[in-house]
Amino acid sequence: MPITRRRLLAAGGGLALAGATAAACGSNTGRGDGGSGGGLSHWYHQYGEAGTEQAVRRYAAAYKKTRVSVQWRPGNYDQQTAAALLSGSGPDVFEVNGPTLDQILGGQVVDLTDLVKDVKDDFQQSVLAPKTHGGRIWGIPQTVDAQFLYYRKSLLDKAGVRPPRSLDELVDAARRLTDRRIKGLFLGNDGGAGVLGATPLYAAGLSPVTADGKVGFDDPAAARALAKIRRLYEDKSLLLGAPADWSDPSAFVQGLTAMQWSGLWALPQITKALGDDVGVLPFPADGPAGKPAVPVGAYAAAVSARSDRKEEAKEYVRWLWVEQTRYQEDFALSYGLHLPARLSLARKADRLRQGPAAEASRYAAEHGHADPLLWTVASKVAYQDALSRIIKDGADPEGQLKAVVRTTEAELARVRKRS
Repeated sequence: MPITRRRLLAAGGGLALAGATAAACGSNTGRGDGGSGGGLSHWYHQYGEAGTEQAVRRYAAAYKKTRVSVQWRPGNYDQQTAAALLSGSGPDVFEVNGPTLDQILGGQVVDLTDLVKDVKDDFQQSVLAPKTHGGRIWGIPQTVDAQFLYYRKSLLDKAGVRPPRSLDELVDAARRLTDRRIKGLFLGNDGGAGVLGATPLYAAGLSPVTADGKVGFDDPAAARALAKIRRLYEDKSLLLGAPADWSDPSAFVQGLTAMQWSGLWALPQITKALGDDVGVLPFPADGPAGKPAVPVGAYAAAVSARSDRKEEAKEYVRWLWVEQTRYQEDFALSYGLHLPARLSLARKADRLRQGPAAEASRYAAEHGHADPLLWTVASKVAYQDALSRIIKDGADPEGQLKAVVRTTEAELARVRKRS
């Protein structure tokens, strides 16, 4: 099943990297033009948007300094690349849902800081930060995906409900919009456990890990916010068992729900079906220190430290993801709807200048957050499991989060020993 750019935002992004130790999958894993000798090899995961594969092959063909062979990789791409980096059988250049902290500390990827030194401030800082460690940049963001709360203006007006600006208002709105024909809110068929991730923590003014490397959610505000997500489930105002999950807007456009959490990629389909009867919001703030929250993510272009053509690979990455802004704009805006990783490109993009797309672009710039590098796979899994138990089983949020705090503290200690 093709993987779309939206997949990197689900379940905290990149959980599939855990335990990737086997040799890379696929029929062609040798470097240098896919193992046939000469040129650079460049891996991409298999996107679902029509035309994307043809586009990246066109970009590679336009590079004149050396031949570049593009490999389009179906299946579990994150696990494939993680395993290939360990075995030394992978590509010269590859896109990566990361790189992860372990890949950086393990010396598996090349420092790319010098490639972006003149344009660093032009990148969306929320997605550049997780590619940065020790003051060095290890991956160049290619394009940005973001998630938002979509709502039907007419349904909210009819119910006398204003677009929710706080988590309390969201809970109240979902309840008031629910009747025997329609549910107030759709957060996914599991009630939001899979997609929300750390977003409620950010909405409460917290974070998974602080800037100085400490647990950022050991605070009563975290349990309070997650209890309100559970309240949505208890109120029976959440749509469950929809024909398609949160990443697909079918439930929303078919009138099964008045509000839905989904990605920017869904906006063209939504506006085609509903016209201007749609609004978009960030995840609403919670509590006196709360802030609106927009989860963002970006695959990055990286260079394998195992490549025997690292300097050539870096030069090619500079050409494609720093210098060729026309390709960067095309990649973000011509195949589905995504945000360019460069602020200057987002500001001038016609598709992002009006209506909900313009609002979404502004919200992502103002309120975007991405999981920090120190929020490791083990911590994410522990938090994800706790969130599921809170939402679906009614487990005590405070007790569940205490266990996640212990796991996160242990992970941070492990990382400090390696750094």
